[in-house]
Amino acid sequence: MLKLFRSTGYSSILVPGETRVATHPGWLVLGLSLWVGFVCNVGLWRVIAAGQPEHLRAALTTGVFAAAATGTLLSLLGWRRTFKPAATVCLVMAALAACGIWLQALPFDTRLMANGLRALLPSWPSLLRWQVPALVAVLALLPLLWLWSTPLRRLSGPSQLAVNAAGMAIGGAVLLASGTLLASGLL
Repeated sequence: MLKLFRSTGYSSILVPGETRVATHPGWLVLGLSLWVGFVCNVGLWRVIAAGQPEHLRAALTTGVFAAAATGTLLSLLGWRRTFKPAATVCLVMAALAACGIWLQALPFDTRLMANGLRALLPSWPSLLRWQVPALVAVLALLPLLWLWSTPLRRLSGPSQLAVNAAGMAIGGAVLLASGTLLASGLL
């Protein structure tokens, strides 16, 4: 009987402070989205390194766009069993895309997406260079260690649905606004 009590999850209601210690899924979505949008944003780091303030607005808008897209996707898959695997895929893909852009010295403009996803990923010979493991360790491994060691707060079904819907709505609105700015060329 005690084993059944522990395996069903009802024992967690007796542990003091578990809900206060565990992180709300919304905060994890926000943190991972900002990481993908700004830390993995090669264009932003190139603008900062080159000291080109005239291109900073476009690089920041691209970061907002990537963060909003990631936030919308993670909000859609923000359920307890799907969140961490989906976040893992997002972080690894963002790190590999950043490696590909950085190592191939691809221009960070509208021509980048015209090349397609295959051109963004590092080629097989470049995987043997020391930069790829170093960049993947910083851009993907560190946040993955944090993500998988962070306990996720357990929400009821309706509460989780409301949080996911709010995240998708906010992410979609920011995605639409930043996409409009990027597509209009006002930057």
